[in-house]
Amino acid sequence: MTRIFRTWILLAVGLGLGPTWLSLVHAEPKGLLETIKKHKFLSSTIPDNGDVNPYAIIVAPVSVGLIEKDDVLVDNFNNISNLQGTGTTIVRYRPSTKETKLFAQVPQKLKDCPGGVGLSTAMTLLKSGWLIVGSTPSKDGTTRTKGDGCLLVFDANGRHVATWAGPTINGPWGNMATVDRGDAATLFISMAGFDVPSPDVIDPKTQYPVVKNSATVLRLELEIPAGKPPVIQSQTVIAHGFSHRADLANFLLGPTGLALGADDTLYVTDGLDNEITAIAQASTRADSAGKGRLVTKDGLLAWPLSMVMTDQGHLMVCNGKNGQVVEIDPIAGQQIYAHWLNANQAQSPPGNGNLFGLAMAPDGKSFYYVEDDINAIRIATP
Repeated sequence: MTRIFRTWILLAVGLGLGPTWLSLVHAEPKGLLETIKKHKFLSSTIPDNGDVNPYAIIVAPVSVGLIEKDDVLVDNFNNISNLQGTGTTIVRYRPSTKETKLFAQVPQKLKDCPGGVGLSTAMTLLKSGWLIVGSTPSKDGTTRTKGDGCLLVFDANGRHVATWAGPTINGPWGNMATVDRGDAATLFISMAGFDVPSPDVIDPKTQYPVVKNSATVLRLELEIPAGKPPVIQSQTVIAHGFSHRADLANFLLGPTGLALGADDTLYVTDGLDNEITAIAQASTRADSAGKGRLVTKDGLLAWPLSMVMTDQGHLMVCNGKNGQVVEIDPIAGQQIYAHWLNANQAQSPPGNGNLFGLAMAPDGKSFYYVEDDINAIRIATP
């Protein structure tokens, strides 16, 4: 404590200002974002094949195979020609050695995955070592040639071992929320591909591509036999009716962020409607809650994308229309704070379109994020 600061405290006490004034001086941060002071570049996400546009980012919960606990895994949505829906690679960054390596790669035209491969923000690593990632593919970089896509399963050495497709899976898009019990797991995945038209189909009123309300949230119950890949035991659509549409600059817009609260409430970002909603009893419900209960809308939100839950129980969500991340108290429905992660003046507003994936760091005080404009992993710290 500095001498000047001590003098102010003694003066406040002498004037009888007491604990109220002191509480203002020592006011605790309302959330995590107010404590963030530094942003550090960690690594490029571009592998040798030239894939770009990093989307998903996750932190490894265990050491298994080629993965070390706390490794950071990132996938790419675009190929070297910058065509969206054609990225086929997952890279691994190791904080302990600052080394980045290719972890997994699959052919763009992959058997059993309708339409091929374009790795999306839907990715999770189970404690048993199985990596599951979504594919929302295209042949020309737009939804004109979009395929239904699939979910791909990799082992801990980066080998592709299984493909999941079917009528409930179409455009696996948003970051997954996961409940991992070791020999079983529950996954929540947004599906933004149903009934998405070409970007050439324009709404005469808005002059934007036609908006549909067919996006869903799918719950998958997995069994994980010892030494064998996970198997889907059941599938349930627990939410539906989210807005989505084609977009030339962003491929498609749809529900992207998923985060599960301690009370089994699943929170979902809906970028087109600029809101976050809540799905109650997410792990146990047998029906769809529709879009669920509105938590918060507009304000600091500017096309909310990926979302994570902090140790405090707050939501952090990155904006698609600017380079900010926003912290929200979901119980109070209160937007607490916005913090600039990317203020690139080349876009308007600054950082527009540069953010996507978020992941909490193991210390609970920092978080990783990707920057699409420079194809990089960065970390935000106190």
